[in-house]
Amino acid sequence: MASLPSVEDLRLVQTIVRTGAVGTAARELRISQPSASQRLARLERMCGTKLFERDTRGARPTSAGAELSRRADHILSHLEEVYDATRAAATGQRLVVGTFASIAAILFPILDADLPDLDIEQQVDHGHFLVERIAEGTMDAAFIAIADQMTLPRGAVSRRVGRDELVLFVPPGARPPGRGKHPLRDRHIPFSTYDRGAEDIHTRLVALGALPRRGVTLNTTVAMARRRSQLALVPRSALATELRPGEHLTAAPFRYRLTLSLITTPTPPKPLIHHLPHLRATLNLS
Repeated sequence: MASLPSVEDLRLVQTIVRTGAVGTAARELRISQPSASQRLARLERMCGTKLFERDTRGARPTSAGAELSRRADHILSHLEEVYDATRAAATGQRLVVGTFASIAAILFPILDADLPDLDIEQQVDHGHFLVERIAEGTMDAAFIAIADQMTLPRGAVSRRVGRDELVLFVPPGARPPGRGKHPLRDRHIPFSTYDRGAEDIHTRLVALGALPRRGVTLNTTVAMARRRSQLALVPRSALATELRPGEHLTAAPFRYRLTLSLITTPTPPKPLIHHLPHLRATLNLS
């Protein structure tokens, strides 16, 4: 269909966002600058909105341009995998498995060690994009934490891996929580979660007297706590396999539960399904 963007259109948007200039993008793609400008103008007409703010300093994506660039990344990454996925399908030994950034460094090493006969292609993205890939058939399985906070599309099935909970990580030198109504009074507490409850957790910490600081990933939050010898509030699974000497976990000052789910098609990969009990135990999930 003429109204659909071409691969060349999507690569142009990607390259302008990355280089910050239409001329630079044109040279990198080996097309003329007038051709790049014309293609960009056509895209803007098709989208019905401006995609870039252009001036003498270059080209900066508008919110619409940033969204189109993100979609372009998503679409082109699928196209780049087509031939590899087709060849792997003939052998039946390869699985495309996705998860979100915070738990990737914990989950994928476990799967790699415990399922050595499987060729697992690792993918990292936000949960709702992973679910979309399951539904469209370009991913075999995804581990996410928001399955019970969203409506799954047709063709995607959720299975609970286990329940997680927030705990306090106590590195060497960190003072334990105090007592009373404000056990964390004036304490800098880095925290992280892998569901959509960050604002709720922030509010609860403030009510306990804490000065919360959100870490961008679980590993980042733990590293912040280690560097400053501070308590950190993280899911128990974040340290399931890497507590160092002198470190320990203790109960959080309030109860907060999370759910890790496996999303697949109605016909799930049997090796992963068989591995779930062991994965649950390794991550200290209930």
